[in-house]
Amino acid sequence: MKNPVEEISLLLQTDMDAVNTIILQRMDSHVPLVNQLAGYLIAAGGKRIRPLLTLASTAIHNGDMSRAHLLAACVEFIHTATLLHDDVVDESDERRGQATANEVFGNQASVLVGDFLFSRSFQMMVDDGNLDILRILSDASAIIAQGEGLQLSSANNIETSMDDYMAIIKAKTAALFAAACEVGPVIAGGHTGQAEAMAEYGLNLGIAFQIVDDVLDYSANQKKLGKTVGDDFREGKITAPVLYALEKADAEEQEFWTRVINANQKNDDDLDHAIALMRKHKALEQSMGLAQDYADKALESISIAPDGELKDLLKALIKFTINREY
Repeated sequence: MKNPVEEISLLLQTDMDAVNTIILQRMDSHVPLVNQLAGYLIAAGGKRIRPLLTLASTAIHNGDMSRAHLLAACVEFIHTATLLHDDVVDESDERRGQATANEVFGNQASVLVGDFLFSRSFQMMVDDGNLDILRILSDASAIIAQGEGLQLSSANNIETSMDDYMAIIKAKTAALFAAACEVGPVIAGGHTGQAEAMAEYGLNLGIAFQIVDDVLDYSANQKKLGKTVGDDFREGKITAPVLYALEKADAEEQEFWTRVINANQKNDDDLDHAIALMRKHKALEQSMGLAQDYADKALESISIAPDGELKDLLKALIKFTINREY
């Protein structure tokens, strides 16, 4: 299956190069530690899906791409800042197949550089000078932080509901996808309906993306995934696969989930047993079905966007999100 992220990157190569230039410029600091850690993050790479969405949603509506370059870099800064903080909170030691920044530089440095990137992103919003853009991206930043708080309060708690889980992933992941897409029509001066449709596309794509991510944590090839399989289980996170397995759990299985999640008492073979229970109750398939529901909503949302190659690729991105292995 072709990778639409790579195809969008190739189609918007000149624009993405401009975004990367801005990222390098705006990450620059007179504080050596900031530069060292920033350089480490840049070298780690990443799919850059969120800034690509900003570029694509602007280009598809014939917006000013020079503004899109700045705001795409801003979106990437917000995302990177949240990853830095997220890895500290989760005590993660691997991301994209290499050691996390907190593992290499320590928690204090990661938190401080995350704060630096958040601050830089707000400077960039001000540089753009549009109050609607400032509202969209600042609201997303606040929602993401609240999502982190929600996730922290739901960890190690099997009483967490599907509604709680959906609220967490909408805030933690989908909010920035939505904002990244919404700014495009705003840059282009499009009507409210266009901005709302692109925001809905991004929101639903982001939800589907995160649900698939949560499934991959129990089913992926670790080398392809680029992070440790079973991290969510070890951290006591309540995700769709766990919720669906809990829904059909008998008394003995309920006792198992209470021990490994609530009491956080795990043995070496507990991850394998958890996966076996998920397979028994088709929890992974149900989770993928839920992801597909949101993928269908994303497809519907983008239907009003102008036709062309970019629209086709954004539609292909929905299918790729569902079928990906990493």
